[in-house]
Amino acid sequence: MRDAVIVEAVRTPIGKGKSNGALAHVHPVQLLAHTLGALVERSGIDPVLIDDVIGGTVDQVGEQAMNTTRYAVLAAGFPESVPATTVDRQCGSSQQAVHFAAQGVISGAYDMVVACGVESMSRVPMWSNVPAGKDPFGPGVAARYPQGLVPQGISAELIAAKWSLSRERMDEFAVSSHHRAAAAWQAGLFDAETAPLENLARDESVRPGSTPEILAGLRPAYHDPAFAERFPQIEWNVTAGNASPVNDGASAVLITSGETAARLGLRPLARLHSFAVTGSDPLLMLTGVVPATEKVLRRVGLTLGDIDLFEVNEAFAAVVLAWQQETGADLDRVNVHGGAIALGHPLGASGTRLTTTLVHAMRQRGARYGLQTMCEAGGLANAMILEAV
Repeated sequence: MRDAVIVEAVRTPIGKGKSNGALAHVHPVQLLAHTLGALVERSGIDPVLIDDVIGGTVDQVGEQAMNTTRYAVLAAGFPESVPATTVDRQCGSSQQAVHFAAQGVISGAYDMVVACGVESMSRVPMWSNVPAGKDPFGPGVAARYPQGLVPQGISAELIAAKWSLSRERMDEFAVSSHHRAAAAWQAGLFDAETAPLENLARDESVRPGSTPEILAGLRPAYHDPAFAERFPQIEWNVTAGNASPVNDGASAVLITSGETAARLGLRPLARLHSFAVTGSDPLLMLTGVVPATEKVLRRVGLTLGDIDLFEVNEAFAAVVLAWQQETGADLDRVNVHGGAIALGHPLGASGTRLTTTLVHAMRQRGARYGLQTMCEAGGLANAMILEAV
């Protein structure tokens, strides 16, 4: 049976997704092209060997329209014969790209494939693909959910209320994310995974001086009288401090079979062990990480105790803390180099960013198994397990 292994993984430093952010001047196609170029350079492969490039982007409009991944391939100087496609599973788009890529290698459809992702939230703001006054859901969804769906920030508030997560607990988690990220940079642990750009060498959103006292001074980010009346259980504890920021960035991983890696003299970083994707309540929206984690473990007969390191996307502190309460995972093994609250969450790039961080952390710490999972808009979640080779 064929396997699929990661032989290289790289990401850009992540910029603030604002007009004055360090990467705001970089076109998203060029941002992803930079990462693809670094991936090929570090692996030493001839890009003509790449069977496909599968990229994730969430807001596929404006400068991120027209199959962004294809034009990034061309901008990176790959041969015109290298194809590419762009997928959308919301925040998990590039993790889904990893799933598709690995499944293609395992099936024999590919010998070598790139999974990647990009999002420039400074140039293409969130929800740019939904024009004002337009309904992206349609009458069928409205009929099925007559109470109406809500924005992700409200879902995070509902999760915090359901799992009794206090403002203090979420702020403490957010501070820990910043401190872990800062410590990882200080120790040089991100050097192997990042491809610096001309004006950005480190993640721009990390705040080493963050404290619970500072975060306590922030106002609730999503308080709305209409939602307050509709959901009286909400205590309004989600702030800009305990949620991920908006960001610009790109990331990519190179996937091939173990046999092909051996033939080409490539060193596998990890084997792509198993995959799962699941749907969940679209109102709570962000809780799918719990059943996705259970599903991927059950599928291969592993337990939570078998997993050495976890990457759980920090879209909101509430998501990771609710997941931890349900699974019983040890937070000392979760997002050990910080997560999206500190590093940033450039939507379409985040899946392969987590994979890149996880695969390098596994190598640095001698871990055997790593598990990655991400919540996604609409009530979706991906999960996968990596195994050291």
